[in-house]
Amino acid sequence: MVATYVSTLLLSAGALVSAAPARVEDRAASCTFKDVASIDKSCTDIVLDSISVPAGQTLDLTKLKDNTKVTFKGTTSFGYKEWKGPLISVSGTKITVTGASGHVIDGNGAKWWDGKGSNGGKTKPKFFYAHSLKQSTISNLNVKNTPVQGFSINTVTDLVVDHITIDNSAGDVTNGGHNTDAFDVGSSTGVTISNANIKNQDDCLAINSGKDIHFIGGTCSGGHGLSIGSVGGRSDNTVDGVVIENSSISNSDNGVRIKTVSGATGAVNNVTYKDITLSNIAKYGVIIQQDYENGSPTGKPTNGVPITKLTLDGVKGSVTSKAAPVQILCGSGSCSDWTWKGVSVTGGEKSSKCQNVPSVASC
Repeated sequence: MVATYVSTLLLSAGALVSAAPARVEDRAASCTFKDVASIDKSCTDIVLDSISVPAGQTLDLTKLKDNTKVTFKGTTSFGYKEWKGPLISVSGTKITVTGASGHVIDGNGAKWWDGKGSNGGKTKPKFFYAHSLKQSTISNLNVKNTPVQGFSINTVTDLVVDHITIDNSAGDVTNGGHNTDAFDVGSSTGVTISNANIKNQDDCLAINSGKDIHFIGGTCSGGHGLSIGSVGGRSDNTVDGVVIENSSISNSDNGVRIKTVSGATGAVNNVTYKDITLSNIAKYGVIIQQDYENGSPTGKPTNGVPITKLTLDGVKGSVTSKAAPVQILCGSGSCSDWTWKGVSVTGGEKSSKCQNVPSVASC
């Protein structure tokens, strides 16, 4: 039976105001919406068709019904305002988020880019909160020009993120893109990120905390590499059980990177980098540091966040002439039980700053 329904918008003041429906359809079919105000979360097959999100407003897809599918269609765009965001937020159980053929989600980043990222200047909105998701999938999204950080994956369980493209190359060099991390993972268990294609100006992946994290088949360019950390200084400071494999990093500051915060406590355990290809790396092919401070490493590693059971297997490629192929700065006794095989990074200049390097590794 065809049911006519009226979508509603719950205002912050608590008043319930009627809003015209985008379309009248059978609820068993997809519900297509063309504006934020008309989105009806009682639908379980939501199509967002060329939505323009007003400035300072989140495309709110939180607390969706179980088994809801969300499809981005056409061009999704966002108005400009200085605020913290996020531009998009999704939560729920057994949620599927995907993109229709030809779609694009345009973060309009150039409006905010000022070369300072999240370290000052304009207040910039984070792009996508994937928080409190369970047994869910985010796939086949075509994203460009995030103002700062892209996908914040936090407090999730069993999430698959597959075939995500992020193109922030318009923010390179003089155009001011900064802190445009692709995937930041924290306090999550069972996350798989596969087949990502990333062009950005910060970490392609940054795992700050979590367990059973898998990154596979990624292509990263222009940023700061595939990172564990920074670890320390948060409420959750444990990384345990990570595999990063079959991925490439090019035209980036760093390749393989582990960074623990100076003076902090926590743990990095059971991390594997396998079959990683590096090319045109400007600073460090492999950088493992226990002296990290935002923007200003101390040069004096501390041992409060031990790095144990680390495996590098088949990390190969090249760095630029002024880069260091490998640099390891460990605190006393805080890097142990490492496996180091098939590591061959050529070019650059050997680092003179390495400290407390485990016997199986080379620096």
